[in-house]
Amino acid sequence: MKFRSLRWRIASFYAVLLLGVIAVVAIVLTLQLRGILLDEARAKIDRVGEDIAQVVRGNSALNALGDALPIEEELTSTGVLDHWSGPTTYVEIDTANGYPIAKSTNMGGASFAPSTYDRPARIAFRQENRPQLGDVLVRDEYIDASGAALIVKVGESLTIYDETLERIRLLLAVVVVLAAIVVVVGSFAIASSALDPIGRLTLAMGQIRSDRLSSRLAWNDRNDELGRLAKSFDAMLDRLEDGFARERQFISDASHELKTPLTVINANAQMLERWADRDPAVRAESVQAIKDESSSLADMINGMLLLAKAESGDDVPREPVALESVVAEAIKQTLPRAEEKRLALRFERSRSGAPVVLGNGNLLRQLFTNLIDNAIKFTEAGGIDVTVTPGGAQTTVAVSDTGVGIDEDALERVFDRFFRTDASRNRAVPGTGLGLAIVRSIARIHGGRVSAERRPGGGTTFNVVLPTLTSLQ
Repeated sequence: MKFRSLRWRIASFYAVLLLGVIAVVAIVLTLQLRGILLDEARAKIDRVGEDIAQVVRGNSALNALGDALPIEEELTSTGVLDHWSGPTTYVEIDTANGYPIAKSTNMGGASFAPSTYDRPARIAFRQENRPQLGDVLVRDEYIDASGAALIVKVGESLTIYDETLERIRLLLAVVVVLAAIVVVVGSFAIASSALDPIGRLTLAMGQIRSDRLSSRLAWNDRNDELGRLAKSFDAMLDRLEDGFARERQFISDASHELKTPLTVINANAQMLERWADRDPAVRAESVQAIKDESSSLADMINGMLLLAKAESGDDVPREPVALESVVAEAIKQTLPRAEEKRLALRFERSRSGAPVVLGNGNLLRQLFTNLIDNAIKFTEAGGIDVTVTPGGAQTTVAVSDTGVGIDEDALERVFDRFFRTDASRNRAVPGTGLGLAIVRSIARIHGGRVSAERRPGGGTTFNVVLPTLTSLQ
């Protein structure tokens, strides 16, 4: 169960990794030290063997002893080979046939094994185990000089080297054990230090509820990955808080807006129940009121659904759309309502090519239909002008009316859900308060923006700016 914890997994992995490295280093050091000790032993017997070879060849001052006796007889004299022997160094002279003729006195009754090397090689090294000498590194050299053919064998006991290597191995083992303890403790300390902030972050996340979205970690003093994670978490809380605030406002506004038509429908239903059979006029008036309010309620619900669809822009299919064609369709759809109010609805096309945008034709048509409908709704005389103006990487579609206009302090708020200006609060003016909110959402998911401004001669101009793919000449 512990290994399900990230702390245990990180600490264990780090500890195993370091222990593996330490073990490999210890093994490599042990092997290298053994090689160094063997090289030292080999160099030692190599020096002794070369010294004896110089005597045999007559290149040494000791050769003066050979004036009276042949060199092989001189070397076999008692105690001569002790000149080159030592506590761990042994010397033996064999005939060319491998028969021992002289040994250093420290060898006692022991002798080296017969030579097995190829004589033309002259010098050979081997390691052997003798009952009285133990492990010995032996150097064999075949010498044929001044008519004397001898095999000079020099051996070095490896016991002291093995003991030295064993002490080093013991020391390394102790170091490895102590290092393992330090590594394990250090690994868990490092893992705990690294993961403690995550634990605090997890605790803080667990305390976040819909009624406590104002809480923040505020780890502004950390510039590492955890600091960036904390900042991202705070930014997410900002977005959640804004979203919850909008949703609460939406529910409040929707409840308020739905309350009126539902109240009217309920009141007229009661009127029908009481007076429908007695007064045909009351019945007709109540049925018409229920019909009108039901239609208004349906429009509001459809607007909410369209707004939700517009705000989930990732699910909206997109394709290249000729912008002027979409605007022309919106004008054609709203023209009857403009003619009903005797308003002029004018469309000024672009003179520098037809702009093309990447988007959804139905949603863009809804966007411009809502803007033109809004202009018709609040215009009693004059007309509405719709112009398309390409501008390089973006195109601006302006909808201008000669209506009552919008107060300066309400120009930004007209795009909020259910917001209504003083002029639109009149029940004689139909509407759900969602039309311009839908316009803004559709513009946003197309990478564009919408703004409103007062017209100098009276009325309002809405500007929709959309990114342009290309222009068709």
